[in-house]
Amino acid sequence: MRSLSDTERDLVRLVVAPGFDRWLEQIRNVGGCAHPIYLSGHTTVRDAQTGEILRHFDTAGEPNGRLAVRCRNRRETRCAPCSYLHSGDTFHLVRSGLSGGKGTPEIVREHPRLFVTLTAPSFGPVHHITEDGKPCRPRRDGGNCAHGRSVGCGLVHSDGDPLLGQPLCGGCYDYAGHVLWHAHAGLLWNRFCGRVRRSLATSAGIKQTRLREHARLSFAKVAEYQQRAAVHFHAVVRLDGPTGPDTPPPNWATAELLEGAVLEAADAVTVIAPYSAATGERTIRWGAELDVHAIQSFSDSSPMTDDRVAAYVAKYVGKSVSEAGGSDRPLTSAAEIPYAAGNPHIRALMAMCWRLGGLVELEELRLRAWAHTLGYRGHVLTKSRAYSTTYAALRAARADHLRHATNTDLQDLNDSTVTDSAWRYVGSGYTPAEAEIASGVAEDQAQLRDIARGLRDRAGDAGASP
Repeated sequence: MRSLSDTERDLVRLVVAPGFDRWLEQIRNVGGCAHPIYLSGHTTVRDAQTGEILRHFDTAGEPNGRLAVRCRNRRETRCAPCSYLHSGDTFHLVRSGLSGGKGTPEIVREHPRLFVTLTAPSFGPVHHITEDGKPCRPRRDGGNCAHGRSVGCGLVHSDGDPLLGQPLCGGCYDYAGHVLWHAHAGLLWNRFCGRVRRSLATSAGIKQTRLREHARLSFAKVAEYQQRAAVHFHAVVRLDGPTGPDTPPPNWATAELLEGAVLEAADAVTVIAPYSAATGERTIRWGAELDVHAIQSFSDSSPMTDDRVAAYVAKYVGKSVSEAGGSDRPLTSAAEIPYAAGNPHIRALMAMCWRLGGLVELEELRLRAWAHTLGYRGHVLTKSRAYSTTYAALRAARADHLRHATNTDLQDLNDSTVTDSAWRYVGSGYTPAEAEIASGVAEDQAQLRDIARGLRDRAGDAGASP
């Protein structure tokens, strides 16, 4: 007779427990979150005038005396359900800055808006996919580099090839420059925005210090790691009136003028990295690859519509350096690098971060603390204050909607109630059996979303047909 495994014994214990049905309901409520946080406490809602208790919730009656809440990790590799929710919030955050809604007026559709992609410069040739099935890096004259490696590549790479993004020669590749570019990418972006503002003022014939009296630059950008593990930025850039999205920009503020300012700033702006004997003089600037496209509110033919741009940005917010073969977790020692990275290129970048991070003259860059992100220490998504709504506002609106949906008697009492809450952290994660069940819940909900999306698409096609 076969003996039960540890997971099977854990599953039996879980299912026969008296609170299993309620526990399962909790996990469904958090969408099958891969690493939920458990809280213990209570919430009491009272009438502000009479003191009457209108609603009371206490975890004392919950399984194990605790309540599961989402981990809210945006990374798809860490928690797919929470990443999906975060990507949805990002879609609405970006889209509201293009089409209005969520507290942003709809007149932003008429403002000049661009979709801009800024990349890192080349740090050395890497293997890549070419168009029309051409060889990666053909070299008729052949030859080898100083390290004895071929300076060309006659292979035709396809998706999934482990060579993609890897340098042709690791010895020739500028790993120090790659790491230092990451460390200064945020400052480079800030200077880029400042240069765009100055260029706009110059083109309009007004003083740079008085631009805010006429127009305001707003943006939302997301950082993405390319296959070569270099960060590049996708950004929505919008030109508003002096107070933000609620006022129209001046007549001189056109999409063409904004595009010219973006192109000029991308070419001109630089950052000087701190000098080190190990790295020498380094000037940080944008790469030669630059894409700028006007965003159209309604267009069947253009790929740059409000919804498509918002979906494009939202797709990347759940990604991280782990997609390029790196790690989502900070490193505590150089000994972890061989186990934290999935390929030699990433390991070399992490090792360079650790090496340069030990130099006194580069100490302010905190490269060791950010070695797991290859020196890049910026947020995955940033936006200007006046661009649109915030993640916090979107989460609050969703929580309010759920609260009202389940407590219809409290919908009209918000202004006349007092809420008393006391919560504390009591744990996180799953046992092996709990993880199996939660994974099934997440998969079921993902399949239901796919089915619902398919039904909506078919209904839309049927409505559009003559």
